[in-house]
Amino acid sequence: MIQAIPLAKLIPSKRNVRRQTDTLADLQLKADIEARGLLQNLVVTPLTKPKGAYAVEAGGRRLAALKALAQENKLPKTFEVPCLVLDDTDSSAVEAGLAENFQRLAMNPADECLAFEHLINEGATIGGVAARFGLTVRFVEGRLRLANLAPIVFGALGRGDITLDIAKAYAVTPDRERQELVFEQVSRGYGALNPDSIRRMMTQATLSAADPRARFVGEDAYVEAGGRIERDLFADEASTRWLDIAIVERLATEKMEAAAAALQAETGLAWIKPTLDEHVGWEHTQSLLRLHPEQLPLSDDEQAEVEKLQAAADDLVGLLEDEETSDEDCTRAESELEETERQIDAITSKPPVLDDEAKANAGTFVVLGRDGIPRLCGQYYKERPEREGDNDDEKRSSLETGNARPAAPSLSQRLLDELAMQRRDVLAAHVAADPDFALDLAIFIMASQQSGYQSERMGSSLRAPHPQDPAFGFKTPDAPATIEQNRMLEELDRSWVEGDTLAARFDAFRALAPEARAAWLGVLVAGTLEASLNQPGSLNCAFHDHLGQVLGIDAAAWWRPTAPLFFDRASKPVMFEALGAVGGPTLANRYSMAKKAELAATCERIFSGDHILEAEVKQAALAWVPEVMRFKAPEPAVDPSADASSPDNEQSSETEQASDIEQDQAPGPDREAA
Repeated sequence: MIQAIPLAKLIPSKRNVRRQTDTLADLQLKADIEARGLLQNLVVTPLTKPKGAYAVEAGGRRLAALKALAQENKLPKTFEVPCLVLDDTDSSAVEAGLAENFQRLAMNPADECLAFEHLINEGATIGGVAARFGLTVRFVEGRLRLANLAPIVFGALGRGDITLDIAKAYAVTPDRERQELVFEQVSRGYGALNPDSIRRMMTQATLSAADPRARFVGEDAYVEAGGRIERDLFADEASTRWLDIAIVERLATEKMEAAAAALQAETGLAWIKPTLDEHVGWEHTQSLLRLHPEQLPLSDDEQAEVEKLQAAADDLVGLLEDEETSDEDCTRAESELEETERQIDAITSKPPVLDDEAKANAGTFVVLGRDGIPRLCGQYYKERPEREGDNDDEKRSSLETGNARPAAPSLSQRLLDELAMQRRDVLAAHVAADPDFALDLAIFIMASQQSGYQSERMGSSLRAPHPQDPAFGFKTPDAPATIEQNRMLEELDRSWVEGDTLAARFDAFRALAPEARAAWLGVLVAGTLEASLNQPGSLNCAFHDHLGQVLGIDAAAWWRPTAPLFFDRASKPVMFEALGAVGGPTLANRYSMAKKAELAATCERIFSGDHILEAEVKQAALAWVPEVMRFKAPEPAVDPSADASSPDNEQSSETEQASDIEQDQAPGPDREAA
């Protein structure tokens, strides 16, 4: 059972199987725990003396690192450590110590599979193996499933010919014959190293006639190539099955390559690469530079057509939100709304413009839409210039995995690893001594990891990834905050990304003006912020409220509750509450008989100031935002013994007034930040 035990109650076990340690490795472990926290629980047994103490059977190095951090006041001495408590027996303690060493070893996944399979064959249970090695049952089950892969696939995993993710893709079904067939096909075909493609081929023993690849190939071409069809004459197209998926993949690949060649000739681009997926995956673009050509604005006629279609879409949304709408009308409205949104997207999704000089070095991808029609992905890239060693398969593989090692047959691997760590420490000491250089390096590393900028090993664990948003695919292109972020992105100086090597790009980045480098830092740090609300729950972040207070953010100046963003999505009681908050019961009762769509449109006009109202009501409406959107100061702790007239309270009042003045001077959407 996992328990949280105070650090002071933990002592090293005398039965610990580890007798030797490594000072440098211990320091590295300590730094890792300080940076990322304790990632794996300790394994302990209870002691009778001293009372309430526990002996650490597995995790002695982690315990030593935690105690060292506590001595340096980087952890409280009362810090509670997650521990798996075992029975106080010699056998369980020794086994726990062995488990620690097992976890420490970076085993090949195939070796792990065979080790777990051996334990199960010896009579152990999956749950028992998971408990003995501090793993989850699902992890053990996954490795056992990989152990049952077809020999040709499992052998490739053991040799390192395929990655663990690819092996997992083969294991989605236990059919070994299917695994062998797909392995042979993808080893010869296009996209052999794409786990998604393998998983798709493994799960789709047959193909629906409505599949995009089937639509793209066409039934006549498929049958002519020897493909078989299983047809239900009394069912729809989706029930018709194509039995030879390998033929479909081959025909679709050939046809897509031809489409790419035709589009390349038509567009004048240097290259166009085909993919049978609907979207371009990261594996296709990791060695490319993303281009940012100019986007064509909409013409007056196009803008008018978009506004007309948007008005029609709003009417359809109102019809769907109306509780009195019949099921038949809802079905029709949903279909019409989908078509309307498609028309809007067709007008607004204009491809960017490239001049002839840029086209000579630029390329893109052609993807396969759900309708079975190939289309350009809409983003342009250029290939990095080849560098010495790029055509050496072994060197390139080492670069990709980060495992390149110098050839030094006279030195042991252990010594090479130790020398690498000491060399790193020498470099780190110099970086730490130059804060300006360190800041440039941090910004450069984070910026280089953005799409299209990463091709070489960085040699750093620093990251600035965008967090996962709670609502997938949600966009607000017309919101002031989004417009401002896009403006800052467009104004970033990207001249440094043209360098042929990572070193050249770093030198070019450092040569930028301080303001240009600082702009990158601001955008990168801002991109790491998570979604948050001012309310209890999983999205609450009190620190964001504090940041908003420090920056003097007026949420109402940056965000207005329009119909698409808020009122169309809110219930009528919520809208009545908002009206009552700015105009009292009189304003709320004025629209009590309105339908939901009409009420949402009216609220949008009122809260945007585009409505005839009393001056004080209009002012309140323009300042209103949902409470969850505000950046509120934390509630001060009330001291009942404090005197309201004390000097401290007077000073607090002056501080609050100063804060109000700062907020009044804070930048808004129409004011430029200092």
